[in-house]
Amino acid sequence: MNIKVTSRHFKAHETLNEYAMNAVETLMRYYDGITRADVVLVFEKVHKSTKVAEISLKVYKEVLTGVGESEEFEKSIDIAVQKVRARLTKYKAKIREKDRIQVRRVRAKE
Repeated sequence: MNIKVTSRHFKAHETLNEYAMNAVETLMRYYDGITRADVVLVFEKVHKSTKVAEISLKVYKEVLTGVGESEEFEKSIDIAVQKVRARLTKYKAKIREKDRIQVRRVRAKE
């Protein structure tokens, strides 16, 4: 899996990049068909300093995304990982159900 970490409106420290990469690598436990992961870290100064983490996973024919917002990047990354994990497990269940339906159709024809 290729992982790309991008930071907007600030320069991310190496430890923050490593934290983001390790968090995304844990998603491989749930589905090993992830081909690419993009992590975008954004520092927003609108009313108060908000730190946003957006994770996009490229899987077969689809892109799954999750966005997390908080006052710390680590919390934002964790929130985004949780959201992507939920979408990933849903996606995996959907694929398994399609496979089961196809097997049933083949057996019914026999």
